[in-house]
Amino acid sequence: MIARTDLADVHSLPTFAEDRGLDLHAVPYSGRVLLEGLLRAGQEDTAAVLGQRLARGETPDVEIEFRPARLLVQDYTGIPLLVDLAAMRSRVADPGSVDPVVPIDVVVDHSVQVDFAGRPDAAALNEARELDRNRERYGFLKWAERAFNGLRVIPPGQGIVHQINLERLATVVSLGPGGVAFPDTVLGTDSHTTMVNGLGVLGWGVGGLEAEAVLLGMAQPMRVPSVVGVRLTGALRPGVLPTDLALTLTRRLREENVLGVILEFTGPGVGELSAPDRCTIANMAPEYGAMCAFFPVDEETVRYLGATGRSDEALRLVEEYCRQQRLFRQGPEPVFARIVPFDLGEVEPSLAGPSFPHQRIPLSGLPGSFAELRPEPRVADTGLRDGDIVIAAITSCTSTSNPTAMLAAGLVARKAVERGLTVPGHVRTSLSPGSRAVARYLEAAGLLPALEQLGFHITGHGCMTCNGGSGPLPADVVAAVEDHDLAVCAVLSGNRNFESRVHSQVRAGYLASPALVVALALAGHVRLDPERDPLGVGSDGKPVHLRDLWPDSAELAALEAEFLTPEVFTTAVEPPVGWQDIPAQSGPVYAWDEESTYLRPPAYLDGAPTLASLHGAHALLALGDDVSTDHISPVGAIRRASPAGEYLGRRGVTVFNSYGSRRGNHEVMARGTFSSPRLRNGLLPPGDSGGETLHLPSGERLAVFEAAERYARSATPLIVLAGANYGMGSSRDWAAKGPRLLGVRVVLARSFERIHRANLCAMGILPLLFPPGESWTSLGLTGHEEFALDLDRVRETGQAAVTAGGIAFTARADVQSAGEWDVLLSGGTLRYLLDRLESGVKR
Repeated sequence: MIARTDLADVHSLPTFAEDRGLDLHAVPYSGRVLLEGLLRAGQEDTAAVLGQRLARGETPDVEIEFRPARLLVQDYTGIPLLVDLAAMRSRVADPGSVDPVVPIDVVVDHSVQVDFAGRPDAAALNEARELDRNRERYGFLKWAERAFNGLRVIPPGQGIVHQINLERLATVVSLGPGGVAFPDTVLGTDSHTTMVNGLGVLGWGVGGLEAEAVLLGMAQPMRVPSVVGVRLTGALRPGVLPTDLALTLTRRLREENVLGVILEFTGPGVGELSAPDRCTIANMAPEYGAMCAFFPVDEETVRYLGATGRSDEALRLVEEYCRQQRLFRQGPEPVFARIVPFDLGEVEPSLAGPSFPHQRIPLSGLPGSFAELRPEPRVADTGLRDGDIVIAAITSCTSTSNPTAMLAAGLVARKAVERGLTVPGHVRTSLSPGSRAVARYLEAAGLLPALEQLGFHITGHGCMTCNGGSGPLPADVVAAVEDHDLAVCAVLSGNRNFESRVHSQVRAGYLASPALVVALALAGHVRLDPERDPLGVGSDGKPVHLRDLWPDSAELAALEAEFLTPEVFTTAVEPPVGWQDIPAQSGPVYAWDEESTYLRPPAYLDGAPTLASLHGAHALLALGDDVSTDHISPVGAIRRASPAGEYLGRRGVTVFNSYGSRRGNHEVMARGTFSSPRLRNGLLPPGDSGGETLHLPSGERLAVFEAAERYARSATPLIVLAGANYGMGSSRDWAAKGPRLLGVRVVLARSFERIHRANLCAMGILPLLFPPGESWTSLGLTGHEEFALDLDRVRETGQAAVTAGGIAFTARADVQSAGEWDVLLSGGTLRYLLDRLESGVKR
């Protein structure tokens, strides 16, 4: 249907603004999308209050019910979500009452791993192994697609969820019943759902439990945060790539403390950025802590939609509707709570590392940053040494969705091959594009052969190394690392580099553009200054520097103009060989296999209200700042000598797969909680705790799971002490489900990351904040004390009195809406939903 003048009349923002005396031009564009949703829900009065406060640049402090147009999940988070729903269907009288009322796409992209690399058949081998390992899980997905209405499964091998969202799924404007148009909005169970903000689609990441509630008809309760403007001026200098910009902004915005806010990009510099550049920036919103990072719709948005094969009819709908509703970027700059100025011309080639995405450094700072990590270098007898790169991966939707970034990598590779450079043997190279389109335009441009000659053969189309699926290192590298305690490195074009995330034996990770990944792979180590030192010696015996290989803007522009055609993005992709042969059940209720080690009805479904005063509580762990969800609930390989590995071994399992693939089995996941080898626990001597803690009554050092079992036998309530930014990183709700199964009732922290805080509430765990400026160490706590927490009136007052070892203080509950309190008091989202279904309240 082509947009008509009356498409927006039913819920017209301009008409509403005129009726209510609202200066719509002063409202940020992201706020206008929220207002439209409220109007469509019949909440005009709430919309009026929100609109006036946003127009004045105030923090709204208005609680609304957000109802997205659709949900988007990937397999690592989607399968646990569907396991929960399947378990609920097993318990209710009417299984059909547990059914989606919001469309949901499940993109299978997280399970494929880089088992094979550096060979022409790597992708086919990895794909075949993926299907073999995950046959039971994928059969469950196929059952779910049959059993649930409005659920679509996008099979493996298509690409990464967020890149597929950009290139195929996002409509920017949707059409509802009667041809009424409304903005495309999305919630996703992956923190990088924000990537689509770059196309003017409002959305953000949530935990799986929040998504389940929305899927079954509940709105997401949210207290609208401040809208902060990032005013872009200038333009990127020649030679600066989109990844450089994203990493520089990540550091700057972390410094600006944009935790939990809605960011909106404004200013003349917005028009200097392509839609893929905007999406690269928006992808990194979780890394700088924002709820989302919104770019309003404009001519560039419409151009991108056309370039990726959307129909002319769809383009007309987007432009006409957005102009009618004042959602199209034009006119005066809106009013923001505050403005962060940023000059694009100041960005320089950059990396981030060695352990956090906001640790941006210039190229010249690379050797110094690693020297801080390992001041006294070590060398193995094989010659492998600290600072050697053992993984070089072009990976992640963050960069592979950006043609400029990928073509630049191909040009660097071609020039390197022409100069006779090669990649050292200890570097494991891989190329994992986020969609099939990338391979098509690289091949059409004649750049794929050069990448392959350097070892960057395509290994598959999924998250892979970015998500920790980097596969095994060569045995000699593993032996050298373990025998000499080497600090080896990974360099990747991803969005996260937390210690050991990429690989448990890789301590340092550097984020970089795909072109820099190729260049550093040639050098083979991070002990050099890439601006000054040569990457290697060419076939002519002369040193080759980065500047000799770096592409210029004209080269890139010419390639984009010639090879980025709509057909590149619209060619159909068949499911992988073997997908159709995977058997699947039928019927509305899933038949659970009691012997399965992948899929089990979750134990936490029987949650009881947990919000009661605690006495004689002990700290299960005492943690510092910047604990990520990777530390809490690892996603990578399961070690044989771990509680989870021992559990699987006792059941005759020989192929353990990964924690991510076992998220449908609470027995494995509970045993994996807090098992990261790099977790540092203040209850133990300084250094890595290796997934262990101190059982305080006995003084024994035990695996965290074993200690939790002992505490459960003595009915001892548990808390976790933490620092700032607790739960940073992924949206994974198992970082809250796992602690709940271990008996954790409260987490006391200096601050929480947005999604994890919500996940704790969704599992009935109370997030409490230390007094401003204080931490457990500054208060004089050691974590060895017995804790008493008065929670009798915590909902009414928002505060809890805490005493421990003679130390008393008042903690504040970090619960941000009435809806969250309702869920928390019910013992968690699933218990809350079941109670509603069993009482006949369906929506």
